[in-house]
Amino acid sequence: MTTTAAVPATSQSRSPQQIWRRARGLLFAVLILVVAGVTLAAVRSGGQHGRLDPRSADPYGSRAVAELLKDRGVSVDTATTLDEAIGATGPDTTLLVAGPNMLTAHQQHRLHTATAGSAGRTVLIAPAGPSVTRLAPGVRQEAHGPLTTRPPRCELPAARAAGATDMGGVHYATDAPGATACYPDNGLAPLLVLPGQETGDTVLLGSPDILYNDRLDQQGNASLGLQLLGSRPHLVWYLPSLDDPSAAGGSSGGNDNTDGGSGGESGFIGLIPSGWLWGTLQLALAAVLAAIWRGRRFGPLVTERLPVAIRASETTEGRARLYRRADARDRAAASLRSATRSRISPLLGVSPRDTDSPAVLLPAVAARLSNPSHAPGALLFGPAPADDAALVLLTDQLDALEREVRTS
Repeated sequence: MTTTAAVPATSQSRSPQQIWRRARGLLFAVLILVVAGVTLAAVRSGGQHGRLDPRSADPYGSRAVAELLKDRGVSVDTATTLDEAIGATGPDTTLLVAGPNMLTAHQQHRLHTATAGSAGRTVLIAPAGPSVTRLAPGVRQEAHGPLTTRPPRCELPAARAAGATDMGGVHYATDAPGATACYPDNGLAPLLVLPGQETGDTVLLGSPDILYNDRLDQQGNASLGLQLLGSRPHLVWYLPSLDDPSAAGGSSGGNDNTDGGSGGESGFIGLIPSGWLWGTLQLALAAVLAAIWRGRRFGPLVTERLPVAIRASETTEGRARLYRRADARDRAAASLRSATRSRISPLLGVSPRDTDSPAVLLPAVAARLSNPSHAPGALLFGPAPADDAALVLLTDQLDALEREVRTS
């Protein structure tokens, strides 16, 4: 028995022109993404660095306030490691910590120890969670409010001179003596000044917005920012970084586990810049849209003609070799028995759906054969052969049974 199929007159392989027409849209999209990425990288490399960076001229940078401080005679230095920040502290220095929540517990304890005895000013930008208790003992984070224009309503000279400013973000409360709470909302303050040793103090600013380039010229933001950061002749702008070697220095420190012992409390996702998160989301959306775009081209399944004629005996021999190589006598025997049952069922008047039912097929076989040479139950539904010789014997016996059914 052979299966016949007409040989197609044309090749099934796609020509280069067909491949180009199918791929040019995707290649064009990839080219646009590459050009856009290179252009964006080139634009951002021109002096723009990041959020709250004194070197950044983008809307969320802080270059404007840094330049104004320099015009007032205040030196502005940028630190990216904890050792640089601690080494620059002193009575004539203001230390601004741009991202205190990025610091590990060990780094926060080191920073607090160094600044507590420096007699300088420490400005903490939006500390939250355990960072508050580590960097400003006695202060509690109570709420988080929207950014609005508020009057100072406090006795702090810098706040009274600045007047109404844009305040919000983290709100604090404290029972520490001598603390000054400004711009309060329901008794909670987004600006808190804690007195320290001698003339030093610590400033907690619940939101960095007054230091951004795009908000510096609004309300009294510039005045308040310049007074908070320009009270000393030197300003150290500390930008914590994830590759700071000091982050791994206190994994076994004795005092680093007082608040749970794990480093940054904002978690891994909180340490990832928001631009990376948005970029990942956009790439995922692009992948879904590309899948939909390609998927809608898939139509229903189409039966294709075989390119060559294949002999049925070759298919049988090939499957037999596979069974033999896998030592799958059970599957071979099951296939032989199933084929025999399918061929004799029409001869016995058995419905195709009852072909695999011993209760229906075996009585029909017994009624057809007055003196069967072999037990039909063992042949058609018996166990798998133990070896190859038993498999060959089963084949011969099934052929003999089928012949008896056909001739009886």
